[in-house]
Amino acid sequence: MTTYPTVPLSPMAVPAHEAEDRARSFHQVMAQRRTVRDYDTRPLPEGVLEWAIRTAATAPSGAHVQPWRFVVITDPERKRRLREAAEAEEREFYDHRASAEWLAALAPIGTDWQKPFLEDAPAVIVVFEVHKGPDTPRPYYTKESVGIAVGLLLATLHQAGLATLTHTPSPMKFLNEVCERPQEERAAYVIPVGYPAEHARVPDLHRKELDEVLVRL
Repeated sequence: MTTYPTVPLSPMAVPAHEAEDRARSFHQVMAQRRTVRDYDTRPLPEGVLEWAIRTAATAPSGAHVQPWRFVVITDPERKRRLREAAEAEEREFYDHRASAEWLAALAPIGTDWQKPFLEDAPAVIVVFEVHKGPDTPRPYYTKESVGIAVGLLLATLHQAGLATLTHTPSPMKFLNEVCERPQEERAAYVIPVGYPAEHARVPDLHRKELDEVLVRL
């Protein structure tokens, strides 16, 4: 029988009577999170992106392969290239590829092919799925693993008082060139990060109530 090395578990010691209060407090903070498309250009606090990515990288992953790469772009010229390439794909999507049903679903959010936030935000994080390559192993449950990591990333950045947006241009192959990444890495998310602009506004949207998303059996 094969054995594997283990270490003692060091769980968080949360008294039972505090558990609900902690969960409620976290919810109250996260309930304020909104997708933001208008950014201030002021720089980010030192170290915040590194700690957010460290937190994202604590996510569980299939076979613990950790199939993610976080590329942080702050260079203005590279952000300009990113925006130009993304807008070319988005223009094609809105003009030709998107179905009428899809465009109708997007209408209340007010999006279009223009993506100025890719230049305005002080930083953009491009998240890649890492697939099997010359120096990387085969991943398992890749999309699920990276999706969980991105959820932790967004939560941490929100906790730090920063705004984000999850942009998913399609197709995304142009991001390998912009970010100088090998072909075994496949872009999954483009996430502008920064402070909201003073004039920032967001759609008047409402989240589903608990009884619409929770099922008890």
